[in-house]
Amino acid sequence: MGGRLVLTSAHVVARLGERVEVFRPGAASAVGGAVVWCGGPAARDDAALVLVDGDQPWTVPAGAVRWGRLVTDRPGTGCETWGVPDVAQRPPAGGPVEAVQLTGLVNPGTGFVGNQYVMDLLQHPPQWSAEGTSPWGGLSGAAVFCDRLLTGVVAADRAHSAHGQLNTVPVYVLFHDPAFRTVLAEHTGQEAGLEAVEFQSLADSTASATTGALRSPAALLQAGRQTVPFHGREDLLELLTDWCGRDGFGARLLHGPGGQGKTRLAHHLGHLLAADRWAVLWPHPDATPDELREVRHTAKPLLVVVDYAENRARQLTALIEAAAEHPGTTPFKFLLLARTDGDWWAKAKHATRVTEDHLDGAPSHLLPPLEHDPASRPQAYRDAARALAAALPHVSGCAGTDWSAAAEALRTPQLDQDGYANALTLHMTALADLLDVGAPTGDDAQSGAEGVEDRLLGHERRYWTRTAAACGLSPALSPTALETALAAAHLVGAADRDQADRTWRSLPALADQPRDRRDTVTSWIGALYPPTVPGRPWGGLQPDRLAERHAGRVLDADPALAALLVQESEEDQTAQLLSVYARAASHLVFTGRLDAHLTDLCVRHHDQLAAQTIATATQTDNPNPLITALEALTTDPATPLDVLDTLYWRLPESSQRLAHTTARLATTITEQYRALAEEDPDAYLPSLAVALSRLSTELGVLGRWEDALAASKEAVDIHRGLAEAEPDRYVPRLASSLHTLSVDLGEMGWREEGLAAIQEAVRIRRDLAEADPDTYLPYLAASLHGLSIDLRDAGRRKEGLATVQEAVDIHKELAEADPDAHLPKLAGSLHSLSIDLGEAGRGAEGLAAIQEAVRIRRDLAEADPDAHLPDLAQSLNCLAIDLGSVGSLEEALAAVQEAARHYQRLSTLYPVRFAVHAQKSREITAWLISLG
Repeated sequence: MGGRLVLTSAHVVARLGERVEVFRPGAASAVGGAVVWCGGPAARDDAALVLVDGDQPWTVPAGAVRWGRLVTDRPGTGCETWGVPDVAQRPPAGGPVEAVQLTGLVNPGTGFVGNQYVMDLLQHPPQWSAEGTSPWGGLSGAAVFCDRLLTGVVAADRAHSAHGQLNTVPVYVLFHDPAFRTVLAEHTGQEAGLEAVEFQSLADSTASATTGALRSPAALLQAGRQTVPFHGREDLLELLTDWCGRDGFGARLLHGPGGQGKTRLAHHLGHLLAADRWAVLWPHPDATPDELREVRHTAKPLLVVVDYAENRARQLTALIEAAAEHPGTTPFKFLLLARTDGDWWAKAKHATRVTEDHLDGAPSHLLPPLEHDPASRPQAYRDAARALAAALPHVSGCAGTDWSAAAEALRTPQLDQDGYANALTLHMTALADLLDVGAPTGDDAQSGAEGVEDRLLGHERRYWTRTAAACGLSPALSPTALETALAAAHLVGAADRDQADRTWRSLPALADQPRDRRDTVTSWIGALYPPTVPGRPWGGLQPDRLAERHAGRVLDADPALAALLVQESEEDQTAQLLSVYARAASHLVFTGRLDAHLTDLCVRHHDQLAAQTIATATQTDNPNPLITALEALTTDPATPLDVLDTLYWRLPESSQRLAHTTARLATTITEQYRALAEEDPDAYLPSLAVALSRLSTELGVLGRWEDALAASKEAVDIHRGLAEAEPDRYVPRLASSLHTLSVDLGEMGWREEGLAAIQEAVRIRRDLAEADPDTYLPYLAASLHGLSIDLRDAGRRKEGLATVQEAVDIHKELAEADPDAHLPKLAGSLHSLSIDLGEAGRGAEGLAAIQEAVRIRRDLAEADPDAHLPDLAQSLNCLAIDLGSVGSLEEALAAVQEAARHYQRLSTLYPVRFAVHAQKSREITAWLISLG
């Protein structure tokens, strides 16, 4: 099972603590051991664990086994077992022991009442004349594998089957026993979980906590191995386990910087769920949508973990579509892991109607630093050093050092830098300190939290150099050439060996090499970091921060490398390039140099990289170099208008992150259309009017109302002239421009003019909606909402109340048909309705309206805070006022305090825009305190 642990049957060994002998067929002699866990003698948990004595000769497996359970009700899952049944043995006694390998099928609909698997043998049952015995006697305890996953343990010949079936104890039964899991973790060094047997072809093998040889010390830091025992996060773990305990589908997003522990947490959650017979699936990044839709057949509790979800939109859509077809109430949960919950999250939720239905309201959790308190870090460091020291002897080339003694001799470094709050940084530091004692590199690596990646890479280079020489690449290729190839492999990846070779041909150091040597480079990297996805030529250096630091060092030394890679890269490769480049640039050791290089790359190759630049800017936790590139394109007079228009429509709506970029782009587009319209007004005036309306909206998002007003006034003037000439074509556009103008006039304090503009827009849109309600009813509702605000400001409260009520009624009707499109607008109308009801003396009704608005906006903000958090904070302020007015001071204070927290977060990002709102929260708080 890993280490010196052996699995067998309980009825073979009888009791806990018993001394037994273990042998392998064909081995020279048996070895001694003791039973360290024992199930019951009944078939339902007939299994035991034996620990081979430490002084006995024993080949320790390179990695512990992977465990699985069947998660569908579909019949015919292939399986195999291997053991020493009596039918294979021949006299005389004491002679060589013969083994038999059997194949069969498992049908989960058979034996489920007794929590058993039944293995239908594919071989013809043997002839057996010894009455009262079974030909399969002696096979008890044999492991049953379904492909790569250990799924059960043979217990006995099944009654009334004519020796054609075997009863098998499912391993999920064993995992239900805490003592079994404790012994397994103690003696294999792994916290094992259960994988989904039927979906194992979709699984990312790096996600297994128990597999893979330890070829280099860095492998000990892989999240799946959990070399350092998991600790902390108790509240979040309790929340997640409670969530998993609910029936049916559910999805959550867990986000935070690299190394914060997202993947570790997901693995530990899977380990805990295994006790309740859950299986876990970590889909590999190349699984196709059709393959992923097969998870709809899940019939047992299943947790699907999608790592780097921000880069896997198509897979996420396919998985959600599979969830929509899931037939029952069996718990079926999706845990999404990402570095940020930015615009990609909103886009993913609105990808299709199905994703809107299933991801609407899915909570998002920001993972805080694990070691936030500096006082706790020394103990965490020492615990990590001891755990890593215990594992280092199993790493290739590290067996000759007393690592435990080295760990005890380590001096605890100063850990008060903020970087050490990150759990991975702390673990990497402990590992680097150990390796520097046992095998110093002599490198002058930077010290402290920011230099630990370079220190570990110094040790990793020994591994690279040793293996390159062994496969004949060194000294034929220089160390620089090999390190460049490694960086390229991590920057763009490869779907197959041919794509890998195209990458090598783009590198000057490899382009003139013969194909067989370039193929050897591919094989070398694949041996260093074996592929985790079938068909791919290599995997990746883990943890990701090491790969990012190595790629960053190479790019820093040779900025031209990325441009060479772009020339030969396909779309998925350029997406990976920008994502890894941006993450590498965020490492502080590069002090902005890589940011500048990345910006220059995106500008110079905008024709190929524009779409990926926008997408990555909304996904990465380091968007600045990408946003700078977009702004450079936007303000460059040489950028063609069609390129600018394409950029504008590619930018996401309601993005706080890209709001300034979008406004600048709208400004540039407007200026270019203005120049064209001066030369040819008949051809370009309509485009200029549309550009002006767009510009007004984008400037309003930034609070630049004076500039927005100037743009919207000009748009109305142009559209009015066009509408007089061609009313059918331009009257709808005139109404849109009038609506925008009314908002800008109101924000500038020109109430009467704003009221007149919105009244005209309502008249036009009411006529249009009567003729074509499907098209124009949403626009009418929006203008009615705007009109109600202007009527209220004009003191015409009764008319305003009737108008906003009509807007709410229309929005409710529309939201029932298409909630994702119209719920935000319904919430806005409800917010406005609550104000009008309060001013009309109908406080209870107003309170109910704002409470409904808060509920809607809370769900929207949890799903997409970038777009909806400002609206939620505004409604919370309003709710606090209404609650305070009816004497519910405690609830009111809670609401305004929540609003203040949101505004504090927003003001950090956008201090000018949200400072006034934050001040409003403070004023409401003071008022509530005065009431109390």
